[in-house]
Amino acid sequence: MSKILIQQYYQNLDRTLQFGKSRNEQSIRNHFWALLIEYARKFNYDVIAEVAVMGTRGKKVNPDGAVKNLWGLDIGLWESKDEKDDIETEIDAKIKKGYPLTNILFEDSNLAVLFQRGVEVDRCKVRDADKLHEILTSFFTFKSETVYKFEEAIEKFKADIPVIVATLRTKIHESRETNSDFMEAQSIFLELCRAEINPDISLEDIREMMIQHILTSDIFNRIFDDPDFHRHNTIAAELEKLIGILFSLSERRNLLYSIEHYYEAINATAAAITDHREKQKFLKVLYENFYNVYNPKAADRLGVVYTPNEIVQFMVQSTNHLLYKHFGKTLADKNVDILDPATGTATFICDIIENAIPKDQLEYNSRQRGGHPSLLHRQPQH
Repeated sequence: MSKILIQQYYQNLDRTLQFGKSRNEQSIRNHFWALLIEYARKFNYDVIAEVAVMGTRGKKVNPDGAVKNLWGLDIGLWESKDEKDDIETEIDAKIKKGYPLTNILFEDSNLAVLFQRGVEVDRCKVRDADKLHEILTSFFTFKSETVYKFEEAIEKFKADIPVIVATLRTKIHESRETNSDFMEAQSIFLELCRAEINPDISLEDIREMMIQHILTSDIFNRIFDDPDFHRHNTIAAELEKLIGILFSLSERRNLLYSIEHYYEAINATAAAITDHREKQKFLKVLYENFYNVYNPKAADRLGVVYTPNEIVQFMVQSTNHLLYKHFGKTLADKNVDILDPATGTATFICDIIENAIPKDQLEYNSRQRGGHPSLLHRQPQH
């Protein structure tokens, strides 16, 4: 099958060269990209074009493609060059610019060069089908230390979390019968939730909210680097008070000690994700993973409701178009309030900030609307 894919690549490349009479990178690189995508599917990966990644010099770089797994983690990078350029010179230029050499494949439709862990590990003529397959296999089967540790942490998390959840449920059940301070705080919190969220919320829902908060609050904080979030969000702040009656800080840390490696792996992985949309995708998959372990039967009901980025972009662009068509204004104009009443990971707000509001107007739009900021703080859903 792999050789068939490579032969198809050769045929498509030859057809472009025959009809287009051009070896320009833009003319021919899509054929190699298509080949990469077919290989990626065999590993349940995807190849995303033009995604910025953090370089080795502290600045973002923009490879032609990034191979990502279901978590949105980078498996490898791909950089395409023109045959008219000297590939050795181009590789040196990318290295000096800070392109990571953890696992990156350079090619110019004539030569393929693979770097892993900072050094060149293989190269071949692109027209050597057997050797090209070998390099592509090495490229896609490679796992960095970050990806390996993260996947290992996920497996340990799956084993440890049911025990912790059972312990928490028992502790909450016992406190409802013996801890008067907890019972009083629980009643107050229940009324708050019924007034602010849903009048049908039950004590069992409160119990599950507490457990979810204990187990996931650090995930959100570490991904978005927002340790003060729980002081700004009313529900989260009240949950913290309620949990504080049950556990001291040291008891809470003790309870979560067995999955601390999970949070550390998340922190290390999230630190390498520079694009906010990619962080949102990462968070979504994290939460889905959590709910599938925490409560498999209710995972669909309890999981994060996530709107795909393509749909978000379409909705934002359509709203902006209709706003201008019917009212002569845009989302960036004064006296246009932007509200997101169901903000989860702030997908819509982030797209508006990145694509609908000029950078020189961001400060006004986020802070100076007469004390009524139109860009809301993100509020994770419990």
